[in-house]
Amino acid sequence: MLKRIIYISLGVAGLSFAVSSCKTPELTEKAINSAVPESYTGSQDTTNTADLVWQEYFSDPYLRSLIDTALNNNQELNITLQEIQIAQNEVRARKGEILPSVNIGAAAGVDKVGRYTSQGANDANTEIKPGKEMPDPLQDYMVGAFATWEVDIWKKLRNAKKSALTRYLGSVEGKNFMVTNLIAEIANSYYELLALDNELEIVKQNVEIQTNALEIVKFQKQAARVTELAVRRFEAQVLSTKSLQYGIQQEIIETENRINFLVGRFPQKVERDHKVFTELVPEMIHAGIPSQLLANRPDIRQAELELAASKIDVQVAKADFYPKLEISAGLGYNAFNTAYLFTTPQSLIYSLAGELVAPLINRNAIKARYLTANSMQIQAIYNYEQTILNAYIEVANQLSNIENLEKTYSLKSEQVNALTESIDISNELFKSARADYMEVLLTQRDALESKFELIETKMRQMHAKVDFYQALGGGWN
Repeated sequence: MLKRIIYISLGVAGLSFAVSSCKTPELTEKAINSAVPESYTGSQDTTNTADLVWQEYFSDPYLRSLIDTALNNNQELNITLQEIQIAQNEVRARKGEILPSVNIGAAAGVDKVGRYTSQGANDANTEIKPGKEMPDPLQDYMVGAFATWEVDIWKKLRNAKKSALTRYLGSVEGKNFMVTNLIAEIANSYYELLALDNELEIVKQNVEIQTNALEIVKFQKQAARVTELAVRRFEAQVLSTKSLQYGIQQEIIETENRINFLVGRFPQKVERDHKVFTELVPEMIHAGIPSQLLANRPDIRQAELELAASKIDVQVAKADFYPKLEISAGLGYNAFNTAYLFTTPQSLIYSLAGELVAPLINRNAIKARYLTANSMQIQAIYNYEQTILNAYIEVANQLSNIENLEKTYSLKSEQVNALTESIDISNELFKSARADYMEVLLTQRDALESKFELIETKMRQMHAKVDFYQALGGGWN
C-alpha cells in the first residue's frame, strides 16, 4: 500500500496579522557608565601588585601550604566548580535547540471495527490481492524516523545559546572571585593566629614579671615596708594576667578550626612559626591605575558578562513577538502485516509539514517577559557600575589604611619601649620606697596593654597587605 502525505502549511492566512503583531513595547533605556578616575593618588605608574601570583605575594611556606590545600579541598569552591559545570551543560542544551530533533520509533497495534460501519463495510469489500480479503481484526505495524525543527529566522535560539555561553563565562569569573576571597580569608586568619600566639607569649612573660614583683612585695611586707593590701593587689594582678591565657588559648583553637574549615579538613594543629610575626614588614605596594581594575577584578568581569547576557536576553524575549516557523518531517514503513512492513514502495510513508505562527490576541505574557528582561538588563547595568565603584573605593581605602597603620605602628613601638623601660624603673623606685605599689601595678598594666596594641597593629598591617592584594584583584590568575 502506497501512502504519501505531503502537507505544507505556511500560515498564509496568518501573515496578514503577523506583521501587525511584530510591534513591540517601548523600553526604558539607560546608558552604561564604566568611567573611573585616572589615578588613585596622582601617579600614572602602571606597575600593579595584582599581577603577582599568590605564591610570590605570600612568602610564608606554612601559609602557602594552607592556601594550596584549600584550593583543592574547600567545599564551597568545589560547589562553585559544579555550578560552572551546570552552566556549561546549559550551553550544550541551548546548542541542541538550534539543531533539528530527530527521533526513531516503532509502533504496533490491532484494530477491530464493526462490520456495519463505513470502515468495516469498506474493509469487507476490499481485497489486498485478488482473492485475499482485508484481515479482521486489522493489525497495524509502523517503524520510522521523525524530525522537528524550529527555523531560527529571528536568531532567538542562537541568542539564547550566546546568553548561556556568556553566563557560563561569568560563572568562571565568579569562581575566580571566590578564589581571591578564599586566599584572603585564609591569609587573614593565619596572621590572626600568629598574633594570638604572640599575645599568649607576652602574657606568659608578664606573668613571670608580675610573679617576681609579687615576691618582692612579700619581702617588703616582712620588712614592714608595705601592708597586706599591697600583697593582695599584686596577687590579684598576677591572677588577672594568668586568666588572660585561657581566653587567648580559646581564640587560638577557634582560629585554627576556622582555617581547618577553609582548607576542608577536620580540626588539627595548624603548623606555623609565630616568632617571625613581629619581623614581618609589608612590602612596597603598587596600586597601578584604576582602569586596570576592569581587567583584574573577577567580580567586575563577572558583572560585565552578566550585563552582556542580560542584553542578549532582551533580544531573545523580543523574538517572541515575531512569527515562528516550525518544520516537521517523517519517513518510515507502515503495514498491517510484518511480512509486508518493508515492502517498497507499497509500505513506504513520508510526511513534510511547515507551520508559521505569530501571536495575535492576548500578548500580555510576551510583553511581560520582554519588559522583565529589559528591567533585568537595567539592574545589571546598575550592578556593573556599583561593582566598579566598590572596587575603586576598596583600593583607595586600603592605600590610606596601609599608610596610616605604618605611622601608628612606629608610634606604638616607641610607646612599648618606653613602658617596658618604665617597668624596671618603677620596680627600682619601689624597692627604694620612692614609688608606691600602685605606680608599679599601673606601669605593668599599661605595658601589657601597649604590647597587645602593638601586636594588634601588626596584625592590622598584615590584614591591610592581604586586603590590598584582594582589592586589586590579585590571587586568582
